Amino acid sequence: MADLTTNFIGITSPNPFWLASAPPTDKEYNVRRAFEAGWGGVVWKTLGEEGPPVVNVNGPRYGAIWGADRRLLGLNNIELITDRPLQTNLDEMTRVKKDYPDRALIASLMVPVNEDSWKSILDRVLETGCDGVELNFGCPHGMSERGMGSAVGQVPEYVGQVTEWCKKHSDLPVIVKLTPNITDVRKPAQAAKDGGADAVSLINTINSITSVNLDSFAPEPTIDGKGAHGGYCGPAVKPIALNMVAEIARTPSLAGLPISGIGGITTWRDAAEFMSLGAGNVQVCTAAMTYGFKIVQEMISGLSQFMDEKGFTSTDELVGRAVPNLSDWQHLNLNYVTKARIDQDLCIKCGRCYAACEDTSHQAISMSLDRTFEVIDAECVACNLCVNVCPVENCITMEELAAGTTDPRTGKTVQDDYANWTTHPNNPGTCAAE
Repeated sequence: MADLTTNFIGITSPNPFWLASAPPTDKEYNVRRAFEAGWGGVVWKTLGEEGPPVVNVNGPRYGAIWGADRRLLGLNNIELITDRPLQTNLDEMTRVKKDYPDRALIASLMVPVNEDSWKSILDRVLETGCDGVELNFGCPHGMSERGMGSAVGQVPEYVGQVTEWCKKHSDLPVIVKLTPNITDVRKPAQAAKDGGADAVSLINTINSITSVNLDSFAPEPTIDGKGAHGGYCGPAVKPIALNMVAEIARTPSLAGLPISGIGGITTWRDAAEFMSLGAGNVQVCTAAMTYGFKIVQEMISGLSQFMDEKGFTSTDELVGRAVPNLSDWQHLNLNYVTKARIDQDLCIKCGRCYAACEDTSHQAISMSLDRTFEVIDAECVACNLCVNVCPVENCITMEELAAGTTDPRTGKTVQDDYANWTTHPNNPGTCAAE
């Protein structure tokens, strides 16, 4: 059986599955139950500076997006950082770490942008025995209006400065949690690295409004007739998170910067995808809030079986494996030609492929009187839309045309050599075009 033990920036945990800083990690009771369920680590819900506790709203804190089967696809939250006293959290963290020394315990922190505030809370956190700190530069609501959270994460200079302070005043590993609410996530990532960060984690929640109540005409969740923007998370944000993780992993100036992947991770497969794109471990929130702590057991068994099937003996063999295959559009092989193929034995004759292709694509699927659907190769551009709308897995697949055959759509012979847009004669930047 594959060994899932993970060493992330010197922090060892029995598996790469950590709970992200959020309501599931808000108190000792939760974290103990999470560790008993099998989680390899937790990032404690974000701590603020000493003083009057943060005030959260007393009404609904979540808005939701559901699929057609009411499966939860995304959550919007308007909750702030912990509203419990700092010392209460620190005492609980100390007890938990003492009782679970083999699990990773990370303190998420958010205080104003001044050196004394960061030094003060770091001094307090050090006494808990925690394994590291995560700087919350991602929260897009409530705290950002106070000059913290994403208000810091959107300014690379601030990210770098605060990171430097934390490295100066603490020997703990520093993870910088990045906001997705920015044009180019590589900029704050670079600032974090230049400031001495040991790792970055991403993505935090996306600024959003999930829905509007059309009776009250107020955004949801609604507090006394009013709504506010919040942070969006869950399976729906996974594609955005994967892209941002990959952008950091493949940028030469950021090479070697460890990444903790966050964003819509619900299954072992999601985790494996993040890790293959460069994440050394993953953090989970919405899946635990939807299905409970024991979902980690499915993640552990699934990832372990996958690694056994691939012959991987450690997670290190998985991390970054897909990064070399990530390219830019202009470097994709234009001589790679495929056509859609419909398995008539699997087809249930629903007609989705035909409707989608006929109305919105390239009219490359025919329908007979007995509702037999076939691909018209002379019109098929291999867009893959039919595959994606078909409700039957593997009913429609894409088949590569062999070199030397003729593409019925273009009348050209399929070439065996590699060619891309940078050398294409239609590219105004090539010599051939001139």
